[in-house]
Amino acid sequence: MDYYEILGVPRNASPEEIKKAFDRLAHKYHPHKGGDEKKFKEINEAYQVLSDKEKRAQYDRFGRVFEGSGEGFSGTGFNQSGFEGFDFGFGEPGAGFDFEIDDLFSDFFGFGSRRKTRQRNLNRGDDLEVSVEIDLKDTLTGLKKKIILEKEIVCNRCQGTGGEPGTKVKECFSCRGTGEVQQIKKTIFGSLTRSVVCPECHGEGKIPEKPCNVCHGEGRIRGKEELEVFIPAGVDSGQALRIVGKGDAGRRGGKAGDLYLKIFVKAHPLFQRKGDDLHLVREISFSEAVLGAEIEVPTLDEKSVILKIPAGSESGRVLRVGGRGIPHFSGWGRGDLYIKLVVKIPKKLTKKQKELLENLKKEGL
Repeated sequence: MDYYEILGVPRNASPEEIKKAFDRLAHKYHPHKGGDEKKFKEINEAYQVLSDKEKRAQYDRFGRVFEGSGEGFSGTGFNQSGFEGFDFGFGEPGAGFDFEIDDLFSDFFGFGSRRKTRQRNLNRGDDLEVSVEIDLKDTLTGLKKKIILEKEIVCNRCQGTGGEPGTKVKECFSCRGTGEVQQIKKTIFGSLTRSVVCPECHGEGKIPEKPCNVCHGEGRIRGKEELEVFIPAGVDSGQALRIVGKGDAGRRGGKAGDLYLKIFVKAHPLFQRKGDDLHLVREISFSEAVLGAEIEVPTLDEKSVILKIPAGSESGRVLRVGGRGIPHFSGWGRGDLYIKLVVKIPKKLTKKQKELLENLKKEGL
């Protein structure tokens, strides 16, 4: 099989002429356009060799390409001179070096777990994040909330398969059903052959015989979905709640991504939240501070409590009411309610009030 003859170019053809010939023939024989699949594979193979300077030189000299060989190796061992001009990634100048150490050792020693993991996740849908605003009172009991998402949803016509209803799914012609194709990269050890995900089928090993007219083979389309989500009690601003499988739909039946609800709790006019505790400022009169009193104090759940103010309480004193705060998000019980007392000093006094205070003043109060 003569690669030059397959592409219809002379042996002294320039890289531009080879590329131009490949583009023309690939367009003509591509199976998706009704072309000859076998012929297309021959054209692709010829181009892979003739478009690579090193492989073309081997082909011109020996009539074939020797996988795994290359300059820098001799029959007796390692030849350092063959690596002049390469960039080893340590800050020294050079060119033509492009590989990952992890990929190199994976391919050399068979540690392909990372590649397989990437391949399994190729069709997975993206995760989504949505901001949800709630009232402080909602954190006491939790609530159900309806949200509308604009995202990738499963195609109704093909039900996620990517193919027209009634048509079959066939083996990918590029990777022959393996989901991977071979890629040759130049490394410090010579030419290294490694497996990469097939760009035609995206690692599936199969493609629809006839792509769906609605989603064009993706198995998903852009649309809207209404969801009813539950926000549990005790949630706080900045928390993200994960809802499995409610993100973007996966490609061609792949696993859907997850939805993350980012919570924002609105400020309350009376109560300030600190962790799971609530803080409230309450004004009391001068006489209540001096003599002590029992006053009614509101709570977030609208059930007021009676607070006993000890005699002689100063302005700024903080009293605690247990169990009247926010429910603990990951556990039993609730936080506490803290009331800060502020002694109110009247700006205007009646004549009688002035007389009483004058008398108190004489008594040393």
